[in-house]
Amino acid sequence: MTVKEYNKCVDDHADGVYRFILKNIKDVEIARDIVQDAFAKMWEKVKDISGEKAKSYLFTAAYHTMIDNVRKSKRMTNTDDISQFDQGHESGYSDLKEILDEAVGQLPDIQRSVLLLRDYEGYSYKEIGEITNLNEPQVKVYIYRARTFMKNYLVSMDKVV
Repeated sequence: MTVKEYNKCVDDHADGVYRFILKNIKDVEIARDIVQDAFAKMWEKVKDISGEKAKSYLFTAAYHTMIDNVRKSKRMTNTDDISQFDQGHESGYSDLKEILDEAVGQLPDIQRSVLLLRDYEGYSYKEIGEITNLNEPQVKVYIYRARTFMKNYLVSMDKVV
């Protein structure tokens, strides 16, 4: 195929290929890109294509480009859906440790201290009582209140969703 034949093919078939792709894709910009890609593929093979087969090659190239584009956009959509779910789940926090640190930071000082000693450091109720100068029942009450607050804080809808 010569350059003159290529230009004539562009003039004769560009609108038809565009309408064909647009009917399938239903997006003007994507249809334009696909048609342009099809003509670019045809230009790369211009020496191998005969003038009589130009229209057939052009429509075939446009069709395969359209199929590739549809497959690619489906993969990207699925990936976007996953990342949107993750962002929604994390509520803008980078990880669970950050959420826990914020929740612990909102506890009253005594509750924070006994909770950290029990759950983070692994001390017994008796040892915590000795460290904080509280009796064992008081330690249990403060830990219970701290855990209740943490549970309510972490399960609240604005933190989860």
